[in-house]
Order: sequence, then C-alpha cells, then structure tokens
Amino acid sequence: MLTLRPEDILLDCRAPDWRDALEQAAESLHRAGLTAPAYRDGLFQRETQSSTYLGNAIAIPHGTPESREHVLATGVRVLQFPAGVEWHDGQRIHVLVAIAAQSDEHLDILRQLTHVLDDDSVGERLAGAGSAATVAALLSKAQVEARLDADTLCLGFPARDARELALAGAARLRQLGCVGGDFMADVAERPLASLGQGLWLTHGERSVAVPALALATPDERLESGGEAVKGVFCLAAQGDAHRGLLERVLTLLDSGAAAELPSTDAATVLARLAGESAAAHTRLARVLNAHGLHARPAKQLVQVAREQGLPIQVRLAEGGGATVSASSLTKVINLGARRGQQLVFSAEGEEAQQALEAVCRAVADGLGEHVLPFDESRERSMPQADAAPIQPLPDDEPHPGVAASPGLAIAPVFVLQTPRFDYPERAADAAEQQRRLRQALVEGAAQLEALVQQARGGEVAQILSMHEEMLTDPELFEAAREGIQEGRSAEAAWWEAIETAAHAQEMLADRLLAERAADLRDVGRRVLGVLCEVTLPKPPETPYILVTDDIGPSDVARLDTQRVRGLLTARGGATAHSAILARALGIPAVVGAGERVLTLAGGQELILDGERGRVIPTPSAERRASAEQRLAEREQREAEAWQARFEAAQTRDGHRVEVAANLGNTTHAANAVERGAEGIGLLRTEFLFMAHAREPDLATQIEEYREALDALDGRPLVARTLDVGGDKPLPYWPVPKEDNPFLGLRGIRLSLTRPEVLETQLRALLMAAAPASEAADKPRPLRIMLPMVKDVGEFRAARAIFARLLDEIPAAERATDVQLGVMIEVPSAALLAPVLAAEVDFFSVGTNDLTQYTLAIDRDHPELSAHADGLHPAVLRLIEMTVAAAHAHGKWVGVCGELASDTLAVPVLVGLGVDELSVSARQVPLVKARLREFDLAEARTQAQLALAQATSEAVRDALEVR
Repeated sequence: MLTLRPEDILLDCRAPDWRDALEQAAESLHRAGLTAPAYRDGLFQRETQSSTYLGNAIAIPHGTPESREHVLATGVRVLQFPAGVEWHDGQRIHVLVAIAAQSDEHLDILRQLTHVLDDDSVGERLAGAGSAATVAALLSKAQVEARLDADTLCLGFPARDARELALAGAARLRQLGCVGGDFMADVAERPLASLGQGLWLTHGERSVAVPALALATPDERLESGGEAVKGVFCLAAQGDAHRGLLERVLTLLDSGAAAELPSTDAATVLARLAGESAAAHTRLARVLNAHGLHARPAKQLVQVAREQGLPIQVRLAEGGGATVSASSLTKVINLGARRGQQLVFSAEGEEAQQALEAVCRAVADGLGEHVLPFDESRERSMPQADAAPIQPLPDDEPHPGVAASPGLAIAPVFVLQTPRFDYPERAADAAEQQRRLRQALVEGAAQLEALVQQARGGEVAQILSMHEEMLTDPELFEAAREGIQEGRSAEAAWWEAIETAAHAQEMLADRLLAERAADLRDVGRRVLGVLCEVTLPKPPETPYILVTDDIGPSDVARLDTQRVRGLLTARGGATAHSAILARALGIPAVVGAGERVLTLAGGQELILDGERGRVIPTPSAERRASAEQRLAEREQREAEAWQARFEAAQTRDGHRVEVAANLGNTTHAANAVERGAEGIGLLRTEFLFMAHAREPDLATQIEEYREALDALDGRPLVARTLDVGGDKPLPYWPVPKEDNPFLGLRGIRLSLTRPEVLETQLRALLMAAAPASEAADKPRPLRIMLPMVKDVGEFRAARAIFARLLDEIPAAERATDVQLGVMIEVPSAALLAPVLAAEVDFFSVGTNDLTQYTLAIDRDHPELSAHADGLHPAVLRLIEMTVAAAHAHGKWVGVCGELASDTLAVPVLVGLGVDELSVSARQVPLVKARLREFDLAEARTQAQLALAQATSEAVRDALEVR
C-alpha cells in the first residue's frame, strides 16, 4: 500500500507549463534527500520516451533505468496543481506523483495508484483538496487482494461426505497461511448452503488473515440429503474483500458452466472462475520485458487489443485472478505482470483466433521495447540480463559480512554452488509419483537419523531431530499429494509444497521464526536430491573454508570439523539455525557477506575472521603471517583459558569484573557453571512463553526458574522479564501488525498492557528464588531486569507491582536477596541514566539493541549489519554516561550484548567502569582469560582512546595498533 505522510505532499503549486512543473518535481525529490541533482535529467529523458500521464489528471514522472544511480532512497513526492498544468501530450494534470525508485519499486507504486483511475471524479477532487490529509486519503486507498489460485483448490479429495469436503477446503486455506485455527472451528459449526448444480458453499469469518476461496471436490460420487455433492466452496470472508470472489461464483452458476468443475483440472476451474467461457478461444503469451508490463508496454498492448475489433480478455496464468479487458490501460497495469510470467488471452467469435495471434505476437515482440528470450531454467538461478555483472573480491582487502561464529581460519576455499535440480513439471502416473515421493521421504529420514546418531546429542541433534519431524508432517505430504493428483511430478509437487510452507514462515513477524524457513528448504532439498539422484561434489581431503550461497542446518551437521576450518555464506543471518550450529560445533563462520564471495576461485587462500565478521581473499605474506600468529596465540589461549576457567574473573592487577553467561534456556545453566560462569547475566525468559501454546501458569514458571537457580548453587541469576511483541509475537497474545515492529509494542511497554502477566512472572521469579529447605541459610541471589525501558515512568509502573508482591508474599516463601533493574537498550534510557540510577538497583546494557537504535541500523540487515558495530564511539559514549550515573548512586552496571565477548572491546568496557560482562557460555573461559591480559590503568587508557575516535572503524584500527 502506498503510504503518504503530510511532508510528502506539496499543496497549491503553480507552474506555467509542464517543464516548470517537472523542474519542481525534481527539486522536491532532491530536497527530500531521495535523489541527487542529476536525477532531474532522468525525469526529462523519460518524458521524451513516453508520457508519464496516468489518467484522471494524474502524472507519475520517474527516471530512466540509467538514472537510477542518482536515487539515494526510494520514495515519492506529490505536487498538487489546483489550477492545472497542460502536460506535453495534451492532457491536463492536477497532481504529479514524482517517484524515486532504486530498482522496480515504481511498478508497485504505480499498481497501488491505479485504483484511483476507476473513479472519474478523483481528478477534480484532487484539484480541490485543501489539505495534505485529503490528498493522501484519495491516493492511498488500501486494497486487500482476495486469494484464489491453484493452491487453494483441493480437487479429487477422498471425502466421505460434504462436511469432510468443507473441512478439506478450510484445511487447505490454513496450510497456506490464509486463516488460523479458529477459522476451522467456525466452518465446522456452520451449515452448508446449496448453490445448485451440485455445488455447495460454507464460510468462516474468524481468524482470517487473507480473504480467500477454496474449492474441494470429491474423488467419487457423493450425495447430501438427496442432492449431489460435486464440490464445496469454502470462503474465508473479510470485510468486502471477498465480494468479488462470490460474484465470480454466482456468475459461473448463472452461466450454467459450474457443473463441469468437479470433473476437470485446476487450469480449467480457474479459467471458468476467471470468467472465461467454454466457448472462448485462449492463447498464452509470456512477458519478456525486463521490467514487466509497466506503463509504456502496457499502453502498446492496449492499442493492439483495441485494433482487433472484438473484446479480448486477459489474466495472469498463475493465480486465479479474474479476467480483465485488454483494452483498459489501468486494468492491464494492475495485473502487475513481471518478466517471465505468462498471460492468458481469451476471445470469442469467428475472428478470435486471428485476434489472439496478433496480440500474442505483439507481446512476444516486446511491445515496443527490446527484449531477450526467456530461459526458465537459467533465470531461476541467475540475475536478469540487464543486471550488472558481479565484481570479484579484490585481493588482500578485508570484505565485511555478519559475524556468526567466533574464531579465525586460514585455508584455501572450496566453493560449493547450490545444486541444480532438473525435473519435469508434469507426470502422467499419479500412483507412481506418490510411490516415489514416499520412498524419497523414507530415505531422507534415514539420512537424518544417521546424522542425529553421529551428532550424539546437543543442539545439532535437536535441530536435526526437528528436521525428521518435518519429513513426517502430514500437511506437507498432503499438499504434495494433491499436486501430484493435479498432474505434477513428485519433484514439482514436493517443492511447491515446501516453498508454500517456507513462504508462510517467512511472513511471520518474529525474525527468529521467519529464519526457520531455511530449515524447511533444507529438508525439501534433501528429498529433492533423493528424487533427482543429485549428489554434491566431494570436498577436498585437505583443510578448507567452505564458501556457499547459503547452507542448511543438516549441511552444517555433515561438515567434517577435522577438515572444515571455516564457513562463509553469501546469505543468511547470525540467528539462523546454520549459524547456531556453527557456533555449537566451534566452526568460525561469517554469513550474509553478499554474492561477491561466490566469485572466489576454488583453492584461493582466505582469512576468515568470525569475531570481526570479515574475510580477506589472497592475503599478502605480511597479513598472512600476522593472522597465523593470531591463530596460534588463540589456540594456546583457548587451552590455557579452559584450564583456568574456575579462577576469579579479574584484571592483571586484581580488579574484579564478574563474568556471567547469557542463556536462552534454563536447562543450560549447569553447562554454563561447568564452563566457569560466575552467574547468569541474562536469562531470556521468553523461551518459556514461546514453548507453550498457552500462557505458562505460575507453577510452570516457578519450576523452570528454580531449575536454573538450583544449578547456579548460590551464584546470582539475572532474569529478563518477558521480551516479546513487535518482531517476536506470541500466538496467544496477538498484537496488531506494525509497520516497524522494532519501534512498536514490545518489551516492558507490551507487558504493562497486561499487568497480570507481568505480575505472574514476577511472582514466579520471587517464589522460585526462595531459600531451599535443605539449605535455608544459603542465598539464591535474584536480579530481575526490565527490557526496553525508555524512561523512569515505565520503571515505576513495574516497580509498583514488584513492591506489592514483596509485601504480599511471606519472606520465607520468596527471594530475600533480590534487586530490580533495567536494561539500557534505548538511547533515551542512557541519556536519562542519572534519573533512572536514583531509583533502580542496577543497569544491564544490551549492546545489540542499543547499537541498532543508536546507529539506526537493523543488526540483521543483509547489507548494513556489518556496520552495526557496538564499538562505535556514539555507543561507547552512551555506555560511559550509564556507568557514570550508576556509580554516582552506588549501583552496578553489566553488559550482556555481543560486545561483552569482543576481544578488542573487553578492555574498553572495563576501562569505562563496567562491573559485569555476560557472554555466551562458550565464551566465558576466553573472556576471563582476556581480563587477565591487562590492568585497570591500561583499560582506562584504551577506553579514552576509543572515545576519541570518530567512527567504529577508527576505534578498531586504533585499538589493534596498541
């Protein structure tokens, strides 16, 4: 949806002619920081090629592909000309929507605008609008697309009655992510309505995410109350968005063509529901234009269609959209056809064949643009023909990525290209295809079981066991089986089921859950490899660094850690399962480094730094020697650190800095203690809430928290209260979808909307930390911290609940050594630290979020994440302010983000006065060892050196020189 802000709209503009209006448009884009001045030439060049007049007094000037290099950010500026301007094609405009687009986003903006062209009065209303809000409302009408396509059809289903067919349709919509579980219950409660001609209708309105229509037909003859049951439509209703689908069903019934639906294939069903009659002639044509059917080729198509002298309809072959008139420019543009998609043209009458031939020939010729042939197999995995070639990485220069698993590696690279799976889309023998798929699933499960046994427990085995469960998912198999029944091959049907499920997973707001789509595709590729008999190339027998586009968890688990020195991927994030497994296996990894890493040549030497998140191809002799020395020192340091892991954490001159562990699960507390952790500095309690279908009750929470406290045996536990919402939703705590979840309802601000949930958690933590009966005199230190606090008001609201619980719960039944603090994750909290410090018991700095909010960089952004560096001087200054405020009031400060385990950052943090460092359990011995390498005076010197720099790169350079 086009979202316009008041500042995007310029009212009451005046221009003597179109050139002056266009100059104003160019200047507005430049002033808004969207374009460089040179983009103006692209706007004028575009008008020489073709008018950008859209209709209804609206023009949409935008640059040429060559001018995109002058676009700084995608956006629009709307200029209103109440008196009107004569455009160069003779049309009169009242509104210019000036577009700055870095790729093809302008096509989406254009499609979002086409709805205003259906209203002939909109031009006059735009001219007379007296406020930016009115203009925005006229241009930004939200449109919800109702779904009907081959995936929503469930043909030939083995049902025993009409009710089973209705539920089969509902299940299909749920599998596609259109509806939730309440929709199934809604459908089950409603009676079926007979539509006539053997067709029936049921519907539901609860938990509808996307309005959609499913059709389920039986595999054999069925009756209900003496009436034939040839098919059941299942409608997911939402507002008025589904009205068009119902109208298409009613039109089909009126035509008398509905009776043929149950006995035909998916393509014919969609054709009839799209409005094509059985008497219509149809032809397919593939769009070859590099940027799809944008305004210029769409206009050419409309002209050709009008020349034929008879009505021609068109629709997208994929999906189940209604046919539209090929003579309507707005309707054709609104199809949103992209390169490679096929159009279905239809017409009736004696001249239909000839007319369709002319239209399809025009599409094949490019509709006035130069086009290249479409090679489907090639374009699946290669960039478009007009994309710039990927430049290889220069030798001996650092290239950034995302630090995913710490460690240093020096070795030749082995570049593993993503395997190609060549298979037919269609197959005749459905029974044979089902047999092949079942056999491939069995073999895939056997492979995974072997890997699980090889892993011998731990996170690797847990994730691979989850993959085994995915292979037995009945919904996945059922989706593939239905695809086979519709004529697809086992390979095509299986991969379509995987992609559908993976796409639904990617749509989740929770980034962690969305990244699990990689697990689905990993499982899918395993089965596809069995079906296609594809074997991966054999890696070298000597040590190597694996370089690949992306890697699945089972691929990581298969790695021979004796030979694989490191892992480098073009895609992926630090929270993906493959990254988690790399850390569990101790393999240094850099991920999300971009496509350029795939240009590395096999055998090319590489330095991979998993701590700094960078790689250096073909290093110089000096750089290699330095890296080798660092590697040798690291290996020796790791061995020595492990031996001394139980020694107190302190600097060389005896300054104590507590080193604790970050945990995402209470079951790992004992392991953290075994690794030398002096406590738990961050327990992410949301694991407990996300592991249950309903909110965990008081007893469940007490049991979980007590497990960690028991394992700590008197060491302190710092537990973060529930940190969900925004990008981490809970299924039983729905939160409205937000445009920017990282700045939305999350953390403490979400918990305070349901104080009873926060109260139960605080009560559970307090009661879990009560002294154990067998050691009543042994303390169980509990530190509770509140996430995402922006100011003292939020802290006071939570503290009021906390104080009341301390009064209500008898002292013998609750923690006696307890503190309440806040996380410093929001810059406002650091800036207000002097105010907060007067009331809180402690601070814990979450450097991951603090860095992202301070630098305005999403730490998981594929291109920018490497620049989200906690050693940026702005972040360090906020930490310095926090420590100074806390110490002035006698309070302690911890750091629980990734910066706490950064080798260069540790002395800086100590020098700033940080009292506690909380890191991953695996890093505890190394951080303790790092503390013993410097004294407090040196740390303070390094802290001041870092604060004096201008950028994070300068900070790291200055610290590395020392």
